[in-house]
Amino acid sequence: MLPASLDLLDVTYFLSGSVLVSSFILLYQTRLFGILNAFALQSIILSLAVAWQAMVQQAPHLYVTAVIAFLMKGIFVPLVLRRIVRVLNIHRAVETVVSINLTLLGGIGLTILSIMVVFPIARAADVLVREDLAFALSIILLGMLMMITRRNAVSQVVGFMAMENGLVLAATGARGMPLVVEVSVAFSILIAFFVFGIFIFRIRERFDTIDVDDLSAHRGDAR
Repeated sequence: MLPASLDLLDVTYFLSGSVLVSSFILLYQTRLFGILNAFALQSIILSLAVAWQAMVQQAPHLYVTAVIAFLMKGIFVPLVLRRIVRVLNIHRAVETVVSINLTLLGGIGLTILSIMVVFPIARAADVLVREDLAFALSIILLGMLMMITRRNAVSQVVGFMAMENGLVLAATGARGMPLVVEVSVAFSILIAFFVFGIFIFRIRERFDTIDVDDLSAHRGDAR
C-alpha cells in the first residue's frame, strides 16, 4: 500500500519528466566529460523511475531492470567511456553540426511532436501509460537528435545509449514486458557498446581523430 500522502501521478511525472530534462542537459553539453556526466545522471534517474514503476505495478522483475540500468549505464558505461577518452587523449570539446541554441530549439520541437503523436493514438490507454509513452518517445527522439548533431564518435555512442533509455522507460510504462526480454535487450545494448568501443579505437588508429566527418573525406583512399 502506498502512503496516503504520496501522489502517484506526481511522483511518476516528476521522475519521467526528470529523465526528459536530463536529455536536454545532455544536448546542452559541449565537452565530453560533461556529456558523460549528464548521461550518468539520466541513467540513474531512469533507474529510480523504473524502481518506482516496480512498486506501483507490484512487478518485482522491474527491480532487476532498475539495477541493470543503474549499474550498467549509470556507472559502468560512463566509466569505460571516460577511460577511452583518457587513453586516446581525445580533444575534450565536441564539435556540433549546428549551434547548441538551434539544437535545443529542435529538441523542444521534437518533444511537442511526441506529445501530439502519442496523445491521440493512446487516448484510450491509462493516463500513466499515455504520459510515460509521450516522455519516452521524446527521449528517444532527443537521443537521435544528439547522434545527428554531434561529430564526435563518443558523443554519438552516448546518443545511442540515451535512445535506449527512452525505450526502457517506454517498456516499463507500457507494462507487461517479460523479464527475459528486458535482460536480453540489456545484454544486446552491452554488446553494441563494446562494438562501438572497438569502432572508436579503429577510427582513432586510422585517422588520428574520432571526428566522424573525417570518414567521408577518406572514403576514396582504398581506391
